[in-house]
Amino acid sequence: MTDLVTPAEPKDPGTTYFEQRSLRRGAVGWLLLASLGISYVISGDFSGWNFGLAAGGWGGLLIAFVLMGVMYCCMVFGLAEMSSSLPVAGAGYGFARRALGRLGGFATGLAILIEYTIAPAAIAVFIGGYVESLGLFGITDGWPVYFACFLVFVGIHLVGVGEALKAMFAITAVAVVALVAFAAGMIPHFDVSHLFDIAPTDAAGASAFLPHGIPGVVSALVFGIWFFLAIEGVPLAAEEADNPQRDMPRGIIVAMAVLVVTGLLVLVLAPGGAGSALVGESGSPLPDALRAVGSDGLAVFVNYAGLAGLVASFFSIVYAYSRQLFALSRAGYLPTWLSRTNARMTPTWALIVPGAIGFLLAAIVRDGDKLINIAVFGAAVSYVLLNLSHIVLRLREPDLERPYRTPGGVVTTGIGLVLAVVALVATFFVDIQAAGVTAVVFVLGLAYFVVWGNRHVVGSAPEEEFAQLAQAEAGLR
Repeated sequence: MTDLVTPAEPKDPGTTYFEQRSLRRGAVGWLLLASLGISYVISGDFSGWNFGLAAGGWGGLLIAFVLMGVMYCCMVFGLAEMSSSLPVAGAGYGFARRALGRLGGFATGLAILIEYTIAPAAIAVFIGGYVESLGLFGITDGWPVYFACFLVFVGIHLVGVGEALKAMFAITAVAVVALVAFAAGMIPHFDVSHLFDIAPTDAAGASAFLPHGIPGVVSALVFGIWFFLAIEGVPLAAEEADNPQRDMPRGIIVAMAVLVVTGLLVLVLAPGGAGSALVGESGSPLPDALRAVGSDGLAVFVNYAGLAGLVASFFSIVYAYSRQLFALSRAGYLPTWLSRTNARMTPTWALIVPGAIGFLLAAIVRDGDKLINIAVFGAAVSYVLLNLSHIVLRLREPDLERPYRTPGGVVTTGIGLVLAVVALVATFFVDIQAAGVTAVVFVLGLAYFVVWGNRHVVGSAPEEEFAQLAQAEAGLR
């Protein structure tokens, strides 16, 4: 029962603790939530996924897409239920806090924070690749592009959430138009034989469909995740939503449905027109695929509009990492100065600090492929814990008010849990060094919480109050 201890709120001069840590209520409706979910992920349709062709061939990446698509659908249904029941800015951390206790909550929040800090760094590298391929500003070195991305888009978020998300909506719309234009340009050139132009190796189970055999399927799982990575961030907008009980399930499910369609479009049409071998090695796969079939004019348009897709994801994940860090800091799990909000009710330091880390990683690593694997490691850890949280809450608190209920209940999230464990293991097959280093960072973060963070929890934070109320009610039964 140690979780029921409520430390005193830290004393801030002039105003109360929570007045300095307030988000703008009612700034987001279900349409903006759906747009947020799409924008989190849509960069994955423009860059990154195609490296899965090199890892597993078209058949391997198709299997990875299906398996990870099932995993995400199962998890999204679980998140839709939990976000309607527990609408707090902590989202994944808040759900796990209630289901798995403080350590489980912090572990989930930390894993999500790793994912959302690294993903913008990977996207910045891809943006740099698109800028270089267009020959803009004579840039031949990506770091000025990385710096401009973090400076401009973090700055826009500091202005205010409503303004930021409306700008993101417009950028996302441009990216969707680009995907439709790409599909229209590639359909006339589709040839099934192009999908299988990677020569089979001597790997176990190798064939024209699986040129790298079964190991290739495992390696491709990480890139299958890139089609959907970060959609779980939609519930982070809960405290800024108009009606989270109604809008959260609608927004995240609509976003997932759109992303399945757009992911299939690029997976089939890009290699189906230009060949899996060419697309699998490209830094800007959609424009390069169009150039390969002779559609140079359309390639230029998609290249420019593709920047919008990359910017949309970068823009929205900046929002996500700031809200996750805000919630963990507000509850005292991390230093509380990180959750202070400005006059526009946006968390200043929670935007700036991860942005600075992301820029440094992009400038130092400069390898989008490696950064993807690091982000996916954090994501996979959080997916295991999020699916487990839904199962525990269903079993432990069957009477919890649930405005939305997951189809299939714990069977659905049980499938998601098994596939999340498989995805986590796969990160070590793709890049054992990157996954290993990230695992060490994760363990060090847990040690920090056990030694320091757990002693400074703010018991009156919303996520803590939800959990304490549940424990108190359990004690009365």
